[in-house]
Amino acid sequence: MRIRCIHALAASAAAVGVTFAAMLWALPTLASVSAAEASAWKEISKDRLLEIIKVLSSDEYEGRAPASQGERLTLAYLEQHFKQLGLEPGNPDGTYFQDVPMVGITPNADMQLVFAEADGKTLKLKYEDDFVAWTKRQQPDISINSDLVFVGYGVVAPEYHWDDYKGLDVAGKVLVMLVNDPPVPDPHDPSKLDDKVFKGRAMTYYGRWTYKYEIAAQKKAAGCLIVHETGPAGYPWGVVRNSNSGEQMSLESADKNMSRSAVEGWITLDQAKALFAMAGKDYDTLKKAAVRRDFHPVPLGVRASLAFRNQTRAIESKNVVAKLTGGDPKRRDEYIIYTAHWDHLGIGAEVNGDKIYHGARDNASGVAGLLEIARAFKNVQPGPRRSILFLSVTAEEQGLLGSQYYATHPLYPPEKTAAVINMDGMDVLGRTKDITVIGLGMSTLDDVVKAVAAEQGRVPNSDPEPEKGFYYRSDHFEFAKQGVPALDPHDGVDFIGKPLGWGLKMRQEWTNEDYHKPSDQVKPYWDLSGMVEDLQLLFSVGYRVADTDSRPAWKPGTEFKAKRDAMMKVVKSDK
Repeated sequence: MRIRCIHALAASAAAVGVTFAAMLWALPTLASVSAAEASAWKEISKDRLLEIIKVLSSDEYEGRAPASQGERLTLAYLEQHFKQLGLEPGNPDGTYFQDVPMVGITPNADMQLVFAEADGKTLKLKYEDDFVAWTKRQQPDISINSDLVFVGYGVVAPEYHWDDYKGLDVAGKVLVMLVNDPPVPDPHDPSKLDDKVFKGRAMTYYGRWTYKYEIAAQKKAAGCLIVHETGPAGYPWGVVRNSNSGEQMSLESADKNMSRSAVEGWITLDQAKALFAMAGKDYDTLKKAAVRRDFHPVPLGVRASLAFRNQTRAIESKNVVAKLTGGDPKRRDEYIIYTAHWDHLGIGAEVNGDKIYHGARDNASGVAGLLEIARAFKNVQPGPRRSILFLSVTAEEQGLLGSQYYATHPLYPPEKTAAVINMDGMDVLGRTKDITVIGLGMSTLDDVVKAVAAEQGRVPNSDPEPEKGFYYRSDHFEFAKQGVPALDPHDGVDFIGKPLGWGLKMRQEWTNEDYHKPSDQVKPYWDLSGMVEDLQLLFSVGYRVADTDSRPAWKPGTEFKAKRDAMMKVVKSDK
C-alpha cells in the first residue's frame, strides 16, 4: 500500500512540475519507532488485556464500589500484579496504597420534592423518576423550604462579561439552573455558536455540573437543581439517576461540608417545564433569554420543600500506586504519572434483571491498559530516565475524589511531576486511523502524540463531541487544576474498514445503552486491536517525555498555564 501511495504522489508531483524529492520533503516524517519502543510495544498483549477486563468486571467483583468487597478484591488484584511485574511500592511509606479518607452519605429513598404556590397549589416530584437529590453536608437531617429562583446557566464569568445573578442576593434560595454553558449565537452567523464566548460548541468548566453546585455554595443558596436535557448534558436521565441515587461520597473536610448548599440535585426536563408553567412562565422562552448577557434572574413565586434523613459512615478507600525508578540520577526525582480509576458504581438499581454495574469499559479497560503499560516499561531497555508512577485511583465515579485527593495530597511534589497521562474507557471496537485527544492543543504533550501517531500512520484529532466537556470529567483534570500538564486521550472515531460516521454512531450507542448501566460488560464483538495500538502510542509518549531534558508545558492561553508558571517560578527562586 505504501509503495502504491508513493508512486501516486510522484506522478502527482510530476504533473504539477514539482520534483519528487521536494514532494517527499514536504510530507510528514514517517520515521520508525526506536528499537527499544518497538520491543516494548510487543509486551502489550490483547489476550492479557481481555483477561484483566473480564476479571475486574466479573460478578465476583460486584461493580468495584469504594468501601466494598469489590474494592478489597480489586486492591489485592492490583497489588499482586504490580509485585509480579517487579515494580516498587509507589508510596514512600513502603506500600502500594494511599489512604483516601471519605464520608459516605445515604439519604432515605422515599423522599419527595414538592413545589408549592402561595394559593396552595402543589406539584409533587417522585424520587429517581422525576428528580434526584442529596447532600454533602455531614448531618443526619436535611430540610429546606425556600423560594425558587431561575438563574439561567448560573454562570459568573468576568472574562466573558457574564453574570447570571446581576447582584441579586440568592442566599437561602433554591436555584434552578440549565445544564452546560450558555450557547451564544455567532453575531455574524446565527446558525453557529460564537467561538469567542464560552468556546462555542466546546464546554468550558462553567458548563460542568460541579461548577453549578460550587457557585450555588458561594452564593450561599439553600439548594441547587440542574435541569437535565440529554443533548447538552451528554447522557440520558438514566445516567443521572444511576450515578446519583443511593450513597454519595465526598472527601473528609474540616467543616463537614457545611459550606456546601444543603441540597444538590437534578430534575427532569418535563418536571422543569411543569414547574415553570405552574409559575406562569414559559420554559423555552426563559431558556432563550438565558443565552443573553442582559439576562436577569427570575424569581418563580414558588417554594420548594424537601426533607430527608441521612445515614453517614466514615470510608477509608485507597488509591493504588506503583513506581519504576528512572535510570538518570539527575532526572529520577521527576515523574510521569499514568492514571486509570479502578472504581465503578457497585451494586445498584436493577436493570433487565441485573443489579451489578460491571464497569467493563468504564473502567476495567483503563486499568488493564495501565497494567500492560507498566509491563512494557518494566521490560524496556534502556529504561526511562525519569521515574514512572502507575496510579489507579478510587472514587472517580463519585466526582474524581481519588485523583483530587492525590493531587492535593501528592506523594511526590507537583513541581516534580512532568506529566499525567490518563486512561478512562479504552477503544474496544478495533483499529482506527485516528486517536482523539481531548483538549487538543492545550499542551506540548499533544506534539509528542502527533509524532508517535504519525509513526503509526495515524493522526490525532480533537474531540468530535466538544459540547460534552470531557476534559472536566476524568481524573487528569484534578492534576491540570494543580498546573500539571495532563493528557486525556480517547479512542478514535475513524475505524479501519468501517464507513465514515460508524465510530461516532457506536460511541453514541454506548452512551445511551451501556454507560453507567449493568450492561457495561465484555461484548462478543469486542476487538482490542485498536486498544493495543492506543496503548503502544501512550507508552511511547511517556517514554519520550521521560527521556528528554525539557518538560511538557501548557501552551499560551490555556487556563492552567498560570498555575504551572507560578509553581515553576517558585522552584527556580528556591535554587
